[in-house]
Amino acid sequence: MAKLRIKKNDLVQVISGRKQDEGGDLGKQGRVIVVYPETNRVLVEGINRVTKHTKAGDNQGVNTGGIQVVEAPIHVSNVAIVDPETKKPTRVRTRVESVERDGRTKQQRTRVSVRSGKDL
Repeated sequence: MAKLRIKKNDLVQVISGRKQDEGGDLGKQGRVIVVYPETNRVLVEGINRVTKHTKAGDNQGVNTGGIQVVEAPIHVSNVAIVDPETKKPTRVRTRVESVERDGRTKQQRTRVSVRSGKDL
């Protein structure tokens, strides 16, 4: 299982798939809601929306059935983190810094944008 560089609340952009004029999500941006590291997938708000048909009384406390539109998970390789400065997709690099606290030096990792060098 590979370590994911995308975390919850990151702003990401879809970098593969069908174009928007063909009904796809290519180029859309959204915030990550949930990360599923065991399947290498992320749930992004407003991206990969699918229709779900629910029966009445299926869910706890919900008596009305019908059609719901919800987000489905998308593979982490199909999204890229958006650079905070240029608002374009970028890769992620980690920078290791030595931080001194209470007389001890500790290694701290910071996620950095490859495109602009800004912290994420």
